[in-house]
Amino acid sequence: MSSTWFISDLHLDPSRPAITRALGEFLDARRDCQALYILGDFFEAWVGDDDDAPLAAEVADMLAAFSAAGPALYLMQGNRDFLLGPDFCQRVGATLLPDPSVIDLYGSPVLLMHGDSLCTADQEYQQFRQMVRSPQWQAQLLAQPLADRRALADKLRGMSQEANSNKAEDIMDVTPSEVEQALLEHQVSCMIHGHTHRPKRHQHRNGQRWVLGDWGSRGWAIEATADSMQLIDFAIRP
Repeated sequence: MSSTWFISDLHLDPSRPAITRALGEFLDARRDCQALYILGDFFEAWVGDDDDAPLAAEVADMLAAFSAAGPALYLMQGNRDFLLGPDFCQRVGATLLPDPSVIDLYGSPVLLMHGDSLCTADQEYQQFRQMVRSPQWQAQLLAQPLADRRALADKLRGMSQEANSNKAEDIMDVTPSEVEQALLEHQVSCMIHGHTHRPKRHQHRNGQRWVLGDWGSRGWAIEATADSMQLIDFAIRP
């Protein structure tokens, strides 16, 4: 049976080789699927499509082999890899999706997002998001040498971890009214997103919201067919 898969928040990083290995196994097992959507924070940090780090090359080879086998491959930027761009997508045979995007999933419109734009209670983060999503800011950053970009990525990661440790849990979750407004605005009754690391299916007044989990000791994915949709978790070997 034809299937479509969704994943997000793998936070691929050289310090977590088990997650990269799990990705390879996941892709190998699904080369006969119809499509795979990766909804942001695929990498823990992405400093530009010209990144020559070994991990970038390893993952690119995995994705290129997967897409060459037949499935359609789609990537969306997250808050960690907002510099993921068209050159990388061309290299791996993927389509870069804007956030948000509405797709036709077996005859039903479904809204795809990374999810960070829904967390409006975290006003400090939303200001940061507006800055780093600016084309002008990104162009200035990409003009810097790779070494400088890597140093900035490490600095921003440390600042983010420190800031989040002092925030209440509910502040870093989505705002329900934002979810309902997004469903209404895009005229859909189903949404899939990641970012919050809180995998679950939620029922809202005007539709369903499926949340993908992050990959750590377990991996998370959504499998959709013409007849069903299910949230799946699986063990990741250390």
